[in-house]
Amino acid sequence: MDLSKRVSLWSVEEVLEWVQEQYPTQMGVLHKSIIKHAISGRALLRLKEHHLELLGVEAEEQQQEILQDLLLLRVQEEIDELTDICSECFSP
Repeated sequence: MDLSKRVSLWSVEEVLEWVQEQYPTQMGVLHKSIIKHAISGRALLRLKEHHLELLGVEAEEQQQEILQDLLLLRVQEEIDELTDICSECFSP
């Protein structure tokens, strides 16, 4: 997976790679749901607790771990977006 690529541009396959790396024990549950619902990077960034339940992640502790990692991805996405804006503003 290309870590320099913005999360919002990830394909379903790249989301699957990330989930496999982060949550190998949850992969069985999540794999089918990610494919079934075509969860791309843009959709991944929008997932909330109730979405995780619908995707089959029932354990509260696991949901919180995933939500925390998703928050980190959102922050990185915001930083990347601000960096792009700043580079456009200050480029000659």
